[in-house]
Amino acid sequence: MSLSITQSQTVNQSVIRNFVEITKLRLSVSVVFSSVAGYLLGADTIDFFVLFLLCVGGYCMVGASNVYNQIIEKDLDALMDRTKNRPLPAEQMTVRSAFILASILTIIGIAVLYSINPITAMFGAVSIFMYVSLYTPLKTKTPLSVFVGAFPGAIPFMLGWVAATNNFGIEPGTLFMIQFFWQFPHFWAIGWFLFEDYKKGGFFMLPNGKRDKGTAIQVILYTIWTVLASLIPVVGVTGKLYLTPISGVLIAILGMGLIYYALRLYNQKTAKAAKQLMLASVSYITLLQIIYVADKFIR
Repeated sequence: MSLSITQSQTVNQSVIRNFVEITKLRLSVSVVFSSVAGYLLGADTIDFFVLFLLCVGGYCMVGASNVYNQIIEKDLDALMDRTKNRPLPAEQMTVRSAFILASILTIIGIAVLYSINPITAMFGAVSIFMYVSLYTPLKTKTPLSVFVGAFPGAIPFMLGWVAATNNFGIEPGTLFMIQFFWQFPHFWAIGWFLFEDYKKGGFFMLPNGKRDKGTAIQVILYTIWTVLASLIPVVGVTGKLYLTPISGVLIAILGMGLIYYALRLYNQKTAKAAKQLMLASVSYITLLQIIYVADKFIR
């Protein structure tokens, strides 16, 4: 009796672990965090049920994208140290099971987002389509894959605003632009310090395919554009999306920190400097979203 209970617990733990890994829990939660920030910025009054639906629908959509991605890249993932222990290449889950899971997550995700409003569901569906059908296959073909992937990657922050307002305008467009530019230094930093591992899988993640001065200059340029885009709401030209000068100063300080790490990568051209830039970029976008939301509710 105790043996069957132990076996059952082991199976349950394995299923949970596979679900967490194949849907990329940490990444999915960070994406949901962006959507929640966008919702709080757009909402006149907070509807916690809608917020709950956004979290569920958002996680399902991101999770589905990640599962489809890993189905397509199963054989390539097996070649790289970073991904070889994922459920599919490690044969802890079958492709059929993964496809069924991805399909269920897609249906639930679109249905839940549609229950908020149709525009939110449409953007969620566009995000999955672009990530799976365009970004994923292009990763082994061209460095432009990062540009294509920046579109679905920038949707979550904007998606929250659309969920709150049932409208797309200058405000969600600005949120989209901020996260769009941010994708480049973030993913190029990852592509830099994981260069050798990506090479095993045949992925082209850096803009000119090399860890050199040209790539580092592009990282700096996109980092500057990210910071400038982040400061646009201070000027008061983005409708209801407004940032007070005090918050603008805080964002500028964060931005100078991000630019500092981009310059360090240019000067050092090392994997360590790239990893530091990646961590700085994650801190930047997270703190930026917190400052934006805090600014709205404190002023």
